[in-house]
This record gives sequence, C-alpha cells and structure tokens, in this order.
Amino acid sequence: MIVFDLQCRDECGAFEAWFGSNAEYEEQHSAGLVQCPVCQSTDVRKAPMAPSVPKKSGDGAIAKLAALQGELLKNSRWVGDEFTETARAMHLGEIEQQQVHGNATLEQAKSLAEDGVPVAPLPLPVTPPSQVN
Repeated sequence: MIVFDLQCRDECGAFEAWFGSNAEYEEQHSAGLVQCPVCQSTDVRKAPMAPSVPKKSGDGAIAKLAALQGELLKNSRWVGDEFTETARAMHLGEIEQQQVHGNATLEQAKSLAEDGVPVAPLPLPVTPPSQVN
C-alpha cells in the first residue's frame, strides 16, 4: 500500500488517499474514481510530499554489534601500534598470554596469520583509550 497526499484543484484543501501502487492511483484517477472528500470533485492532483524516512533507532544491527564488541573488549588490553609485536611475542611464549587489541596493517595481519598467530579483525573501528573523552 502507498499513501498519497492529494490536492483538490477547487481549493478544498489537501487529503490523503491509499492505493495499492502508483499504477493503481493512475488508473483510478484516469477513470474519474479519485474524488475530493469535501466537494466530490474529480479535479484532484498529487500534492508535493516529503519522503517517508524511517526513524533511526538505537537497537539496530550496528548498535547491537557495537555493544557486543564493547563487551568482548571489556577484558582486553589496548596495545595500539604494538599489536603485531605483542601478538607474536605471546604466540612464541616470550610474554604472558592475555587478550589484547590494537592496530595492524593488512600486511602485518597476513604475516601473523601465516605464522599461525591466532588473530581476527574487529568488525567496527575502536577508539584508542587516549582519544576517549
């Protein structure tokens, strides 16, 4: 269904009318079946309309993903640009294993994966703690 704002050309004002499609409106209008509800005139036309834009909601997919990522990172330590070195050192047993996150280029991430270091990209960007208000 589609709703159109229609305007009576006899100056009775605007009114809404529902149609199955734009084609149905055109068919009914051409057949003289679309009338002003005030004066019954068939001299009506579509009035300018604003597009119907859905409201943003905080419970959308991105918001849910961001909340999940935030929960996963709650117990993870930010290592920033030292991510590649830290991940490799943990993998080799040089430092204690822990959950970390940080920055890595595509080449660095590929190198870690080729070396068997378990890493995964985060779905959403992370703001470094030093840049959070």
